[in-house]
Parts: sequence; structure tokens; C-alpha cells
Amino acid sequence: MDDASEYIITRRAMDIVGISSDEQDAIFRVVAAILHLGNVEFSEGSEADSSVPKDDKSQFHLRTAAELFMCDEKALEESLCKRVMVTRGESIVKNLDARAAALSRDALARIVYSRLFDWLVTKINTSIGQDLSSKLLIGVLDIYGFESFKTNSFEQFCINLTNEKLQQHFNQHVFKMEQEEYTKEEIDWSYIQFVDNQEILDLIEKKPGGIIALLDETCMLRNSTHEIFAEKLYQKFKGNLHFSRPKFSRSDFTIHHYAGNVTYQTDLFLDKNIDYAVNEHQVLLHASRCSFVSSLFPHEVSAKSTKFTSIGSSFKQQLQALLETLSATEPHYIRCIKPNNVLKPAIFENSNVLQQLRCGGVLEAIRISCLGYPTRRRFDEFVDRFGVLLPEVLGESYDEVTATNMLLDKVNLTGYQIGKTKVFLRAGQMAELDAMRTEVLGCSASKIQRKVRSYLARKKFIQLRISATHLQAICRGQIARHYYDDLRREAASLTIQTCYRMYFARKNYINLCTASTTIQSGLRGMAARKKLQFRQHTKAAVTIQSFWRSYVARSRFMSLKKAAIATQCAWRGRVARKELRKLKMAAKETGALQAAKNKLEKQVEELTWRLQLEKRMRTDMEEAKTQENRKLQQQLQELQLQSKETKDLLKREREIAKEALEKASLVPEVQVDTTLIDKLTAENENLKALMGSLETKIDETEQKFEEMKRAREEWLKKATDAESKINELTNTVLSFQEKVTNMEAENQLLRQQALLRTPVRTIPENTSPKSNLTNGSPRIDEQKTPHGTPAPKDYGSFGQPRASFFERQHESVDALINCVSENIGFSEGKPVAAITIYKCLVHWKIFETEKTSVFDRLIQIFGSAMQKHDSNEDLAYWLSNSSTLLIMLQKSLKAAGSTGISPQKRPQTQSSFLGRMVFRSSNITVDMDLVRQIEAKYPAFLFKQQLTAFVEGLYGMIRDNVKKDLSSLLAYAIQVPRTVKASMVRGRSFGSSSLPRGRSFSTQGSYWQAIVDNLSELLKILQDNCVPSIFIQKIFTQVFSFINAQLFNSLLVRHECCSFSNGEYVKQGLAQLEVWCGEVKPEYAGSALDELKHIRQAVGFLVIFKKFRISYDEIVNDLCPVLSVQQLYKICTQYWDDKYNTESVSEEVLEEMRTLMTKESSDETLGNTFLLDDEISLPISLEEIADSMDAKEFQNIAPPQELTAIPAFQFLKS
Repeated sequence: MDDASEYIITRRAMDIVGISSDEQDAIFRVVAAILHLGNVEFSEGSEADSSVPKDDKSQFHLRTAAELFMCDEKALEESLCKRVMVTRGESIVKNLDARAAALSRDALARIVYSRLFDWLVTKINTSIGQDLSSKLLIGVLDIYGFESFKTNSFEQFCINLTNEKLQQHFNQHVFKMEQEEYTKEEIDWSYIQFVDNQEILDLIEKKPGGIIALLDETCMLRNSTHEIFAEKLYQKFKGNLHFSRPKFSRSDFTIHHYAGNVTYQTDLFLDKNIDYAVNEHQVLLHASRCSFVSSLFPHEVSAKSTKFTSIGSSFKQQLQALLETLSATEPHYIRCIKPNNVLKPAIFENSNVLQQLRCGGVLEAIRISCLGYPTRRRFDEFVDRFGVLLPEVLGESYDEVTATNMLLDKVNLTGYQIGKTKVFLRAGQMAELDAMRTEVLGCSASKIQRKVRSYLARKKFIQLRISATHLQAICRGQIARHYYDDLRREAASLTIQTCYRMYFARKNYINLCTASTTIQSGLRGMAARKKLQFRQHTKAAVTIQSFWRSYVARSRFMSLKKAAIATQCAWRGRVARKELRKLKMAAKETGALQAAKNKLEKQVEELTWRLQLEKRMRTDMEEAKTQENRKLQQQLQELQLQSKETKDLLKREREIAKEALEKASLVPEVQVDTTLIDKLTAENENLKALMGSLETKIDETEQKFEEMKRAREEWLKKATDAESKINELTNTVLSFQEKVTNMEAENQLLRQQALLRTPVRTIPENTSPKSNLTNGSPRIDEQKTPHGTPAPKDYGSFGQPRASFFERQHESVDALINCVSENIGFSEGKPVAAITIYKCLVHWKIFETEKTSVFDRLIQIFGSAMQKHDSNEDLAYWLSNSSTLLIMLQKSLKAAGSTGISPQKRPQTQSSFLGRMVFRSSNITVDMDLVRQIEAKYPAFLFKQQLTAFVEGLYGMIRDNVKKDLSSLLAYAIQVPRTVKASMVRGRSFGSSSLPRGRSFSTQGSYWQAIVDNLSELLKILQDNCVPSIFIQKIFTQVFSFINAQLFNSLLVRHECCSFSNGEYVKQGLAQLEVWCGEVKPEYAGSALDELKHIRQAVGFLVIFKKFRISYDEIVNDLCPVLSVQQLYKICTQYWDDKYNTESVSEEVLEEMRTLMTKESSDETLGNTFLLDDEISLPISLEEIADSMDAKEFQNIAPPQELTAIPAFQFLKS
């Protein structure tokens, strides 16, 4: 839209209706001021219950509005932020809070806009109503149609009330007045019933007791809210048939309008119904320096500063005045029908249009027109128009009724009726009379035309004879002139030939000169290119040498570094073995064994780290070597390509030179110098030598690569040996740990025996704590925990910090459960909840505990998700989380002892998951680069089994929901909806009550389109919730299998479905499914389309012509290889052609089928049923689910912000 052109058009329209230029400027000033008022915002002031403009922006808009209104800015601000209360003896100024100031601002904008609108209406009416004495008028009323949105407020309520009133007036005008005229004329007529909406109007505008009356009553009460208003409506109209209350809303209400049900939200009903006229606003604008603004607000005497007015009541009064005007005039209605809801061309929604026609009373009006007499004429008008059909009625003295009857008898019309003053004709009869009248008038006109044409033809012949004489004279003169022109052209051709021969000779000479110049420039360019190519080759060789030298130096450095690390590892291993032997000698005491165990664990960890570092360095070196080789190969290919281009260029230049020499042979004075060609040949030989040297260097590089490969294999062997040594040390540490445990148990037993045998005695006060040792055990304060922290001195001081730590860990678990119970979305296409649960379980070492309640709490979350079995969105979300968690467990969990350590030598674990976190959670970091292997206990595998069961359950629920939605559609998709076609032929409407879910379809493909829409909606839900593609593929495979079984079984069971037209109909629907599968990605659709093989072959057989010519072998081998003999026999015997009346297969084919069925019936292994079964089991294994996703896909997943804000979950950021 061009604003400038629209502005010019608006200005021109204002000029036409008589608005002067000054008034136009004032109108635009007022509109601009209203817009600026809308941008003014208020905030709390320094005083209590006061308000001021919110910021500089609001102050700017307020100042601009005051300038446009041409009033005092300070006075405008005070009128918005303050209110003057007038009492008997004085005036009190009251501050307004921010909300009240905003309401005052809105009231000012509304009253200014209302006054401006009234002024424009008055001005336009004055301009177009020039004749004051005229009693006739023409008015155009254009209103919005019936409105029903997602959110309907007071505006939609008023608009729909207007539509209800106008609908009632339309019914009275069209139905009542039409039938009253038939009664008045006393013709034979039966009344037609129509819908009257007077009860809905009483519900809305009845006084007292209507909705508008209750709204005004609520607005006049203080502290009223929309909940109070809604509660009044519920109590007042509890038993009204046209009023209802929504189930899940506390303040909404629904009115059953003639066009449908509309639910209104009462949140803003009270605010929008109240319109305050503030006296300060009127006084301020009346004092404006702008005469136009001042004229909009004339001086009015009012005792109150504000007065209450109801928008609803005013609207009802204006609407009543409009209906009185319409009743006093002769209205003509134009019904506008919206073809579709998407507001696009070439789309026609049949059900929506039919609903609009019904609700608008158009169908009843059409029925009256069809049953009634749309054409009616007074007797005198009828005789005057059609008297030419019977001329004697015009010549003789017949009365009008008799003449009308004679005319109608003459033309043989039937179905008409004669009233008191008019004749009533059926639809189309007036056209027949006009056709007869036109035929009579046409015959009369033909006679007149015949006379006129004969006169014109005679006159034209005389003119042609005179013109022929003149043409002969002109032709003879023209021939003489042509002869003279031929003589001139012959002389001119001789001159042109002379000039052309001269031009051809000059052109040959110029071509010779151009050829010689081209040869010279080509030779010079070839020399320059050779020089440039030599420089490029030199530069490339230098680059290759620099890269090769850097690669050799880097490789040498990496080899030295790797050798140094291997030497250090071997030396440290030797030192560790020596230390191990010392520890074996000192293993008699528990404290010494524990210290040795700690040292060995540290050494094992250090060696493991060294081994990982060596592997990483080896991997980096291999990658660097691969990149270096790739660069060298690319440079070699570039050099070979350049050499090839040079050879091609030389070949082309030689050919060009050869052609130029052949052309130059015509010029004897040009001599060719061959020395340049010899130089080029020598340069070519040099390039070949350079290529040979490069190939030699490449061979040397490959030899060095083989040497480095052999060295790498040696280092790998050394690393394997080091790893085996680490395993041996690990086994040794485990055996030491077992010995330590046994010795601690023996010491405890000895202490108990000593306490039983020794009598109780009092320890002296001067006894040193160091002497309270038994069996030579070390002091408690010298013992260390596995992480080097001092052990507690007694059991009493150990309980309190341990219990507080357990409480913190319980809080962490509760935070995790509360977070993942909600939908926390996805990151990088993966569910955040599943990955967060896995990280926390690994970090807390839940999988390695023998007893924990965390798994039970997680299972409760998944169990509560399965209760929402009706929502595919929720089921898809939890299927994505549970399957992703199951994949990570499948890749990471392994049975304890599977790494080569026997179960007898495993270290003892804590019986509680929280107790294990006390000692090890501080130094554990989850490495999510790859899901690592974890030795899990029995609760972990039990949780994995339960999680597998939940995945199967969620998968089955989604599949069953889809089947449930498709079942009703498949029942109608197997057969052509003939009722629609039949009802359309008879002219009756087809209601939507017989269709599933209240839908109304007018085209045969609507059922199949609904099936495609359901499949597309399911695919979108699964994609939005990041469900693994293998689940999506299997779901659609089973859904298509279900469609195949349902349609095929219906085809075999229902005789009316096994017809030619139904075959064509189902074939079109299957084509839509095939198109949908083609549009969907293969990773989602997979081979789902192959599941429709039974129904596709059966439908293909139904639509074949001349089936009696097809043999049994052709049916089994070519047409229907999948179907069994029983199924083929059932289809052939039930087939009937309702379109072309063709026959089924021949009797010989049926006899052959019966013979085969008799033979197969003796085989007990074959089933007797010919129907298909639907497979409902989960068609995938756990290994397939785990293999469908790579562990590297779980990288870079952002953790939830609710957990990262807690210090205990900072490990999620690593």
C-alpha cells in the first residue's frame, strides 16, 4: 500500500464532501494527538496514590499532544493525573494513581475520537443531503459479519448482537412480508417455517434480566470484578437453552447464536462498558486555541465532574434506532459469503459455505423463491408488455384480468396464479414470455430490414459501376509508371555491382594484414606465458621443500618425545615394582597395607594417565602425518594438472601457429622465425625433468612413511606391554585390598575376645592416649582415608557430619527429580532430561551401588507419564527421553568382572549409594565425549529392564492412539460416499451427522486427505520431540500394516465394497499415501509403503477391464502374487461392476481355485481364515535401538539452567 497516494485520495475525498483545507489540517492534528496520547505511560509519583509520566518518552508524547491540541501542557498533565471533586461548598483536588491516570488518558482519547467522528458524520450528511424538502433517501449499511475468534471480548459481543438483530429483521422482511403478500392476494399457498432468534435477543437485551442490564448493574457497583459479573450470568441463565458455561473456565460464558456457539471472555467487559465523561477534559479542550478543537467541545453546564455512561446501553439504543430506520424504508439485502478461512483465492470450503448459507437464512429464501412466485406484475403492466403476443386484446375492450388470462392461455403457461391485483409467475416463466415477445418483434423487424437492404443494395451497385470506370483509368497510369521504375532499377544495379567488387578486393587485403598481426601477437604471448609458468613451477618446488623439511623436523621431535615418555613409563614401572615388593614385606600390619594400597592406586592412576597421554600423542602424530601426506598429494596433483595444462596449451598454440602460417603463406614478404619454437621445446624438456625429480621425491617420502609406520607398530607393541603391566599391578592391588579386609576382620574378632576376657577397670587420669593401643594397632589419628583426609577419632564424632552430607545428597537428588519431572526441552536435537539423568547417575556412581532408591523415583516419573495416554505430545516427549537414556545405558553398562578381574578379587562397595558418594563423588568427572563402560550392579540392570518395558509401553500407546484415530476414517475410506452424490442429484443437503467426528465432506478424497493429515500431524509431533528415527520408521510401518489389514479385510467382508468404482476410489487414496511417503524423508518412512501390498494388489485387480480373459497363472504370478487362493477366490466371487457392467473372471479360473482350495484344506498347517492379522508387538530389538545412535551425538548438550544454578551440579558444565 502506498501511503502517499492514499493520503492524496483522502484529501481529495474531503474536498469533495466540502471539508475546507483548514478543517482538514485540524482533523489530522486531532488524530495525531490521539495517537500520541496512546504512547503516554504513567508511573507512581512521590506522594501516596499519585502518578506522573513514566519517563522522558512519555513526557515527549504528552508535550506533543498538548501542542497538537493547542492547549496548556501542564493543564493537560494535571487533568490526566488529578481529579477535581466538587462538593457543596468547595472543590477538592484528588491525586490519581497510575492505573486511574491510564483510564483517564483512555477516556480523553475516546471522547475526542467520538466527537471527531460525530463531526465528520454530520459534515458528510450535510454535504450529501442538499435537498431538504425531499422525502426519499438512499442509505448504505455495511457491517461486519458474525465474529467468532479464539478470544472474544465485548467488541465481538456487540457485533454479534447487531448481526442477531439484522438477522431477525431479514427474516421478517424476506419470510413474513413475502408470505403476507401471498395471503393478501388470496392465492393458493402453504406457509414455510423458518428459525426465529427472538429468544437470543431477549437473553442479551431484555430489561431487566438481560446480559446488558446485568453488565450495567455490575459496572455501577463499587469493587465489582468480571468474576462477579460472570457468576451473576451463571445464576441468572442457568436453565436457558441458549446460554451455557464452559467446563474449564470460571469467568467465560457461551451464547448459542443463530450462526453457531461463541464463547466470550469477561475479563475486559466491565472496563470496556464504562465510559466516563470527565469535566476537566471538556473544559481544557473547550479553552483550546484551535477553533476546530474548541468547537468539538462546546460549553456544557454539568454539576458533576464525571458521569457514568454505559457503552452497552448506548449501543443498544443506537441499534434500535437503526432498526426503526430500516423498518421505515425498503431494504435490499446482499449476503456476502466467505469461501474459506485462509483468505486465499481459488479455495472453496464446502462445509463452511454451507454453514454460512444455513445461518444466514439464504437456503430458506431460496426455497421460498423455488416454491413461490418470484415474478409478479400488475395486470396493466403485464398487458402493456406482452400484448404483442395477442394483438386482439389491445384492439378490443377487454378488462385487464380477462386479457391476462387470454395471453397466458395463448402461450400455454402452467403453474401461474392470478391474484387480486397482480399475476404471479413461477421462476423462468417471465424469461419464456420475453423470448416469445422477442421472437414476434424479430419477425416484424425482419420484414423492415428486407426492404431497407434491397434499397441499399441497388444504391451500392450504381456506386460500384462508377467506381470501376475510375479504377481502370488509374490502373493504366500505374502500369506506365512501373515500366519507368524498372528502367531506373536496372541502371542502379550496375552501379551497386561496381561498388561491391571494389569492397570485396579491399576486404581480402585487410584480412591478410590482420592474419600476419595475429601470428606475431600469438608468438609473443606464448613466450610470456612460458616465462610465467617457469616462475610458478619454481615457487611450487620451494613450497614443497619447505613443507617437507618442516614435516621431517616435526616427526623427529615427536619420535624423541614419544621415546622419552616410554622411557619414563618403564622407569616408573620399575620403581613401582620395587616399592610393591617392599610393601609385601611390610604387609603384616593393617596400616602399612593400607598405605601401600593407596600408593599403588595412585601409581596405577598415573600409569593409566601416561598410557592415555601416549595414545593421544600417537593419534595426534598419525593425524599430522595424514594431513601432511594429503597436502603433498594435493600439491603433486596440482603440479600434474599444471603440466597437463601446459602440454595442452603448447598443443593449441602449435595448432594456431600452424594455421597462421598457412594463412601467412599468401603474403610472401612475411618470414617465420623458428628459434622461438625451439626455445619452447627446450623449456618443455626442462619441465619434464622437473616432473621426474618430483616423482623421485614422492617415492622417497613414501619410503619414509613406511619406516614411520613400522616404528609406530613397535610403539604400539610397547604400549600394549605397558597396559598388561598395569593390569597386573591392578590385580596385585586388589589382592592386597582383600588381605587388608581379612586382617581387619581378624583384629576386630581379637579385640572382642579380649574385652570379654579382661575385667573392667578404671584407667588412671595420667595415662597417655598413646598407650591405649591393642594388638599393636597404629593410632587412630594417624590413619588416613583413601583420599588422604584424617579419619575421625571416635564413632560419636563421625555421625553428625556424615548425616549432614547425606542430607545434602538427598537435596541434590530431589532437585534432579523436580527438574526432570517437567518438560525441559531439547538441545542439539537430543532430550536434555535423559542426558542430565545419565550424567548425574554416572557422577554419583549410582550404577555401581548395590542398594539405592534413586531408580525407583525415576521409574515413578516415567510411570506418571504413561498415565497421559491420550496426549501423543506427552507420550512422544517421554519416549524420546526414555529411549535416549536406554541407548546410553545399553552402550555403557556391563556386568561386574567382565574386564578380566574375577568376582572374588573385586573391591567391596558401599551398600548405600549416598555412602559411596561420601568418598568418591568429589574427584569424579563424567567424560561425555564417549559413553564409557561402567561395571554395574544388579539394581542398574533391573532399572534398565524396567526402562525397556516403559519404552515398549510408550511406543505401544502412541501406535494405538494413531490406530484409534484412523479406524473411523478407514471405515469410510474403503467405499465411495454415494450418499453425497445421490443427495446432490436430488437437490437435498447432506448433513454432517453421519460422518465421523461431525465432519462434512463433499469430495470423495476428503477421507483420504484426513488420513494423510493425521499421518503428517503424527510425524510433526515425533520430529518436534526428537524421537529416534528408528522408532518413527517402525511406527509408520505398523500403522501402514494396520491400514493394509483394515482395508483388505473390509474389502473381503463387505460385499458392497468389492466393486469397480470402489477399486478406483481406494486406488486414488493409496496414491495419496504414496505421494506422502515420497515427500517424507526415507529415514522416517522407510519401507512402510511395502506394507500396503495386499490392498494395492487387490485394488489393482478390481480396476482391470475384461477380467474373463485373464488366466489363473497371470493372476497368481503377475497381478496378485502376495494373495492366497482363498483371498483371490473371495474377491472374484464378490466382485461386481457398478460402472461398466463387466463380468468377473471366467468359470474355469474359479474352478481351478476351488480345486486348489480343496487340496490345501487337507493340510493342517494352513489356516482356514482369509483375513489379515495386525502385528502389535514391538518389531525392534534393544541392539537395533542402541546401534541407531552414535555416542558422539551426545556432545555439546546444554544442561538445564535450573540445575546449573545449584553448586552441587556444577559438574554438568564440564
